[in-house]
Amino acid sequence: MGAAESRDLEISDSESEEEEQQSEEEEENYEDVKDHHSPSKTPTKTPSSVDEIDAKLKALKLKYQSKNQALKNAVKLYIHTGGNTAQSKWVVADKISSYSFVKTTMEEDGDDEEGDEDLYWFLKVGSKVRSPVDQQLQLKPIMDQRRIDFVSNGVYAMKFFSIEDYKVFIDQYEKCLFENTYGFECNDENKAKVYGKDFVSWANPEAADDSMWEDAEDSFSKSPAFKTPVRANHDLREEFEEAAKGGSIKSLALGALDNSFLVSDSGIQVVKNYSHGIHGKGVYVNFDSSMKGHTESAPRKALLMKAETNMLLMSPMRSGKPHTNGLHQFDIETGKVVTEWKFAKDGTDITMRDVTNDSKGAQMDPSGSTFLGLDDNRLCRWDMRDRHGIVQNLVDTNTPVLNWTQGHQFSRGTNFQCFATTGDGSIVVGSVDGKIRLYSITSMRQAKTAFPGLGAPITHVDVTYDGKWILGTTDTYLILICTLFTDKDGKSKTGFSGRMGNNISAPRLLKLNPLDSHRAGVNNNFRGAQFSWVTEDGKQERHLVATVGKFSVIWNFQKVKDGSHECYKNQMGLKSCYCYKIVPKDDSIVDSRFMHEKFAVTDSPEAPLVVATPMKVSSFSISSRLSYA
Repeated sequence: MGAAESRDLEISDSESEEEEQQSEEEEENYEDVKDHHSPSKTPTKTPSSVDEIDAKLKALKLKYQSKNQALKNAVKLYIHTGGNTAQSKWVVADKISSYSFVKTTMEEDGDDEEGDEDLYWFLKVGSKVRSPVDQQLQLKPIMDQRRIDFVSNGVYAMKFFSIEDYKVFIDQYEKCLFENTYGFECNDENKAKVYGKDFVSWANPEAADDSMWEDAEDSFSKSPAFKTPVRANHDLREEFEEAAKGGSIKSLALGALDNSFLVSDSGIQVVKNYSHGIHGKGVYVNFDSSMKGHTESAPRKALLMKAETNMLLMSPMRSGKPHTNGLHQFDIETGKVVTEWKFAKDGTDITMRDVTNDSKGAQMDPSGSTFLGLDDNRLCRWDMRDRHGIVQNLVDTNTPVLNWTQGHQFSRGTNFQCFATTGDGSIVVGSVDGKIRLYSITSMRQAKTAFPGLGAPITHVDVTYDGKWILGTTDTYLILICTLFTDKDGKSKTGFSGRMGNNISAPRLLKLNPLDSHRAGVNNNFRGAQFSWVTEDGKQERHLVATVGKFSVIWNFQKVKDGSHECYKNQMGLKSCYCYKIVPKDDSIVDSRFMHEKFAVTDSPEAPLVVATPMKVSSFSISSRLSYA
């Protein structure tokens, strides 16, 4: 299956030649009416002429008078029909309608007098649209067309009659969105409370200094890995498709060496890494009874270790919750679970919600025995050896306890959700409140930098090998953050190694246009956005990929950083990029990831993309024709 480009269908003001002609005739009639009202042309009116005017106004149903004089916030409303077919098109839903922002309860017939704490801003457009003002609207402004596209039980577009009307709507929308998100009226004082004095650029992105983005773009083009330019004419070609064995695929563990692994309910399917993707070896390892008897559900997380000969498997204690009080160490070479580990601190069992490697390339280290753990209010490092540096006895019938070797247990309030590591082992952590914290390799107690949230929980986070860029995933958008800053001595640093102060660039958002968001399916939240995979100094990640329902969505990293490209023109607020490539599948996607950069062939700018659905895994190579519309 090939790839599809993101695109906006053009909206025509005339739905047909007949309507256009009718509209022109009505306009002429309206001009006649205006002439009758003009003192310069009609000094005296007889009763018959007044009757004539009244008749014409009634025939026009006050259409143009309402539009230009009486109807407040007038818009023309369109709805998209035809889905993702050749017959898809925009049709007029209301030739003349009006919008309003209404503060009411979440219920359709809510009582506005119930108290401010229960009130919420809604967008209403005529009788057809009533939706809360939040990111679920997937609102996309298109200034040069005086147009707003959005999702509300379908995909709609509003077209404004003047650029001034368009700007008034954007201003009102931003204020309502801020209040619904943070619970405060949108003003400078409350923005300072939300973002902090060091993050003025986040509150006022139009005045932000984007020089760090431009400097980073220059360094990208000078990277030694930049042998093949990422042009706007590359395409995706499906190379392999592998059927799942032993049950549906639950997670994907890509290796940087010989093999990768598909984890299902009952075992692990081993596949071979090639320069054009992953392909089956015909090897399937069933989980033994010891593991099956101790898990309530299939492994949610698979972490490769020890030169990819061992895998840590993490299964939730209860369905729907990520937390677990231990994990299984699986020896890939023998096909057996060699240890069931338990999480404990100071003699007390504790839980973890996620684990990850010590650094970007740690899974290739044959001697690695430590890994990182994250819980709601804990960040720590675990060691599979005892306190004296001797590997614990794996034959012991009692469940061995992992050693808490470094970390911090926060009293409350951090609400950690996800984390990732850089090439040197620095840590980035995303939280429920949307905050993203940066921890250096020397301390897990105090974050060097804490970026404020934009209101949505961070469900997944990734970071480049060099630590200069962070990619956070929320349900409705991705947030790309530049961590570079210049310290007081004029040296360039990242937010992992020093406090950024107020030298912070505004982030950029990556979004789907409303039409693609609607087409992605019922489960159309963003999941698991990641950079392409680099584990070497001087190399630069080139693409970003995320999963949305039945779509894998790819962004060109260099294009996102280019402040002059088309997406960012005439935008208000934080810059949002809508230039991407879609890889559609017939089933909901489990995971989408790029293979290690060493599998990129000489005529390709990127390693293959691997896309896993419950019953299949596909590999796509990037040829010399990939475009991002």
